[in-house]
Formats: sequence, structure tokens, C-alpha cells
Amino acid sequence: MMDWTDSNCRQFHRRLSRHALLYTEMVTSAALVRGGARHLLEFDPVEQPVALQLGGSDPVELAQAARMGAEEGYGEINLNVGCPSDRVQSGSFGAVLMKSPGLVGECLAAMKAAQGAEVTLKCRIGVDDQDPEEALPAVLEAAQNAGITRVSVHARKAWLQGLSPKENRDIPPLDYALVERMLTEFPALTICLNGGIATLDEAEALLARGFAGVMLGRAAYHQPTAVLAAADRRIFGSSAPDADPVQVAYEMLPVIEAHLQRGGRLIGITRHLLGLFAGQTGARAWRRALSEMPNGTLADLEELLDGVQQRSAA
Repeated sequence: MMDWTDSNCRQFHRRLSRHALLYTEMVTSAALVRGGARHLLEFDPVEQPVALQLGGSDPVELAQAARMGAEEGYGEINLNVGCPSDRVQSGSFGAVLMKSPGLVGECLAAMKAAQGAEVTLKCRIGVDDQDPEEALPAVLEAAQNAGITRVSVHARKAWLQGLSPKENRDIPPLDYALVERMLTEFPALTICLNGGIATLDEAEALLARGFAGVMLGRAAYHQPTAVLAAADRRIFGSSAPDADPVQVAYEMLPVIEAHLQRGGRLIGITRHLLGLFAGQTGARAWRRALSEMPNGTLADLEELLDGVQQRSAA
């Protein structure tokens, strides 16, 4: 979700669901520790609960980065062992670490010892020619031995050569059954499932199979209302009414105004709102209107929203 789930996006998603756990984009430990890019840790308190996602392979550096994240207020620090991009391959982290479960364990143990926030893991079931039946249990065992209790598993292999990061999200087949077997093999671990989950119906069915949680990325981004607006009621048992997309858009206006005052462009936030009415009448007109105002003003967006509200009330 690099370049997608920035703070503006997370503030938008939080207004759709008060309970769903949100994750940052992956931030490398090198950028924080050696690059002095602490600004990458900034988030608005409204985003909580939000987890910091780290990438790296140096236990000492990751420990420092985790400590910085905890100091900024993150309650969860997540190590990404699933991203297959060229960037992480050249840095020998992300999904590459599936080949080195011992190192994964060292990194997690160091992160946990360095600070008090919960440390979690996100991994694949394997990479390249690895046998997932061996690769996944090896990484889970390393995590468990490091004192980790919660893991999210993307139920696909990652092919580090020959497939793009986009293709790695679709082409390798999903193996939910393998991950489900891990529930029995590692009963002390809280295991969440990731990969290919597109609707709340699917999420509920998987939770009923025993998974402690499910992670939705692209579906939540492209169809945020369909996935998130009813999540509090259907997944978390909230009695509050589902979020209203028009009201959420109005609630984002102060966020957008602050963004513009900092020198940002309207499209820097409205790009996250393109799917707000996905599946509803007028969704195409909404996307077109937002796409046609990349250099627009807050007044332009308010005028658009007023029109949507009037049509909804008619």
C-alpha cells in the first residue's frame, strides 16, 4: 500500500470505521535511523488505533526504529516480511526475509526488547521455490520464539523474480487452507489472514473459520464505504449507525483545508476519496468530478458535496 495509506488516507478511513486497525505505509528503518526522516512517523491522533509498519533486516537498526515509533505514540510496531518490490529486494528485506527465518526472529526479538509497544509480523507463505509447507511454519516458529503473539499472513507466495509487485498480488494462488492449518499448529499465536479478501461477507466467513482477524488492503481503498462503513456493526458489534459517506466527506473538509494551507494540492487528498460512492448511484460522476479538479479549491469541493447532498435528500 505504498503511496496509498498516508496520514490523509488514514484520517479518511478512520471516519468510516472507528474500530478497524489501520496501518501506515511501510517505512524503512534505514530512512529513520540513518536518513533522519522522523517526519515519516507523523500521524494525527484521530487515526488511532494505527500500527507502524517497518521494513528492514538489521536487528539493531530495527530496534532503534521501533523505539522511535513507540516514542511517537504507535501502539503496534509491525515488521513487514511480505513486500516483494524491487526496492525491498535490493535492500534484502521485505519478502526476501522469508528465506531467513532465524534473522526474522532476531529482528523481532530486538524490536520487542527495545520498547514497550506490541510487535507484530506480516509475512507471506513463502517465496520463489520455497515449499510453503516448510517456509511458513519456520517463520511462525521464529516469531513465536521471539515472543511475538500476533501474525498476519498473506496467503500467497511471492515471486521475487519474474513477477511485478502488482502481479504478486494476483497471480500466485491463494492457499487459505495452509494458513488455516497453522491455527492448529501454533495455537499460542493470534493469526490473521490477508490476501484476496474483497468484501465483509468474505471477512465474516473467514472469521467464522477461526482466524483472529482479516486484513483488507486494496478493497478497503477502492471501495472504502462498502468495506469500512458497516465494519463496526458487522465485525465489531457496534450499535452505532453505519457511517454516512456524504457526512464523512464533509468531515474531511477541515483536514483538506489544513493540507492546502501546508502547500498541498487538493488531489493529494481527493485521490483517496475517489471510491467513496463505489457501487452507488452517481459514483462515476463523483470520480469524474474529483479527477477534473486536480488544482481545484476547497470551495470547488464544497460545491460538489452540496450537490451530492441535495441529490441524496431528493
